Amino acid sequence: MQEYCHRCGGELPVRDGASPFCPHCGSPQIYLQDYEQQSGGGEADTTGAIPPPKPQQVEWKTAIRCAALVAGVAVGLSVVSQRVQVVSLLSLLWTISGSMIALALYQRRRPLAWMDAGVGARIGLVVGLALVACLGVAWGVGGLVARYGLHSLAGFDAELSQTIRDGFEKAAAMAPQPPEAKRFWYSPEFRAGLMLFGFGMVSAFLLILSTVGGAVGGFMRTRRKLSV
Repeated sequence: MQEYCHRCGGELPVRDGASPFCPHCGSPQIYLQDYEQQSGGGEADTTGAIPPPKPQQVEWKTAIRCAALVAGVAVGLSVVSQRVQVVSLLSLLWTISGSMIALALYQRRRPLAWMDAGVGARIGLVVGLALVACLGVAWGVGGLVARYGLHSLAGFDAELSQTIRDGFEKAAAMAPQPPEAKRFWYSPEFRAGLMLFGFGMVSAFLLILSTVGGAVGGFMRTRRKLSV
């Protein structure tokens, strides 16, 4: 295609290695490479269509479904374990290995999806969030039913009271505690805060464990895929 100078309108040479200046007026020129030359001389796409976007590393809809399935089974096992002690070990193992199970379900539904340590860690984090949310709701509802419906939390209340009593005695041994502090230690607000703190610690442990487990599982599946 013939090029023209932007200043004087004169014809510019089209041969390779031409001078970057106009031979008529000396104005500097900018030469743009044709698309055919950029693509290695192949056939140019003349449709003008925008190239498709890069595929997502994680198919979030599938990942969220797998995480929800794992969390739902964990809640079911947790509820059953309250009545059947034999299921407690199975519930614990399922919750700990939830990210690994979710990765297996994810790759079974999307066998061609990309998988590495980063993708596994993201899916593991989603699994951890789903476990924390579902188990928190299940434990809360179960606690309400056990306390006001079944009236079966006397043992738990006694253990919690003993824990608070031991903690206050240790604090009083280190430094004298005023009466206000004693009333605060034995108040319902302190008991609720202690229970929320315990749930927060369990939630943080589940999130870290699920994320690390997902990263390890993703890395192992990447190595296995590359070795085939």
